[in-house]
Amino acid sequence: MSILFRAIPLLMGAVCLGFGWYVLSGGTDAGHFVAGHVLISLTAICIALFTTAAMIIRQLTNTFAPAWKFVLPILGYTVAAVTMGWGLWLRGSSAAADAFVAGHVVFGVGLIAACVSTVGTASSAFTRISRNSAGRHEDGPPAEVYGAAAGWALIAVPAAATLIAAIWAIVLLTGASQPDHYIAGHVMLGLAAICSSLIALVATVVRQVRNDFDEPERWYWALWVLFMGTLTFVWGLFVLLGSDRPERIAPGCILLGLGMICFSIISKVFLLASVWRREFALANRVPLIPVFTCLACLFFAAFLAEAATTDPNFFIPARVLTGLGAVCFTLFSIVSILEAGTSKKS
Repeated sequence: MSILFRAIPLLMGAVCLGFGWYVLSGGTDAGHFVAGHVLISLTAICIALFTTAAMIIRQLTNTFAPAWKFVLPILGYTVAAVTMGWGLWLRGSSAAADAFVAGHVVFGVGLIAACVSTVGTASSAFTRISRNSAGRHEDGPPAEVYGAAAGWALIAVPAAATLIAAIWAIVLLTGASQPDHYIAGHVMLGLAAICSSLIALVATVVRQVRNDFDEPERWYWALWVLFMGTLTFVWGLFVLLGSDRPERIAPGCILLGLGMICFSIISKVFLLASVWRREFALANRVPLIPVFTCLACLFFAAFLAEAATTDPNFFIPARVLTGLGAVCFTLFSIVSILEAGTSKKS
């Protein structure tokens, strides 16, 4: 099972990469260009999730050498940095609207990959969570885990990514009268919501590793992610139903898919909160949440693909939603690992 859970992120990354190249090579129009580049960029999130899975599983299987504390984060952050650089390059490579949109979205995906890599880095002492959970809050931080300053630095990574994406989105939306700014701005808002949701996951892991997690905050982080997911989903509906602009279809539908990603992240934050110093009989059911969000993305993508046969505005979201479904399924792997690592069953 450990091999399977590490293979799932890589397999889903291969799906995003292969499907992205297939779409990109299928035509020279803006739809193929944008959808292809975005799908390829989603591979970065899958690789970052692989580093998280590998970091935790190697600790659970007692195959964790000190070098992995450096090798896995370096891999994740390097892929994230390359993706962000690629997005900036796309943005500046052409004055065309398709390069403008693709560049911004790819850069935003790179920000998410950096946040996910931070989850893996924060999990470098993951096995301390179950031991801390069996102890008391008064015991304080264990001597062998990273310090308070390092913990705050880890939380600062998704916080900074959220701020960058949100400010950039607002700047783009000030020029929303232009279709490319309108599309890129709304999608960047959704990407900012995912980065914001990952603040909750990183903070939960950091504070449980350091034994700082306490009863008053048990549900705060899960409620924050729920708020981000709901806000993204509702905003997607508003974009879709709030006007008759033809360019609203792509960002509106993609925002719904990004909301599904946020709802997938809830499963991890909720699970860690639910098993902290208490029994949770339904812990092994929590991994079903990202399975359902994956299916929702894939079924929605199927309907959009059919709609695209008569309206080309549905072409991009139909392809991108497929990639978002792959990311949701990768998150199923991570929450399954978390459940195995925090389970109190014998």
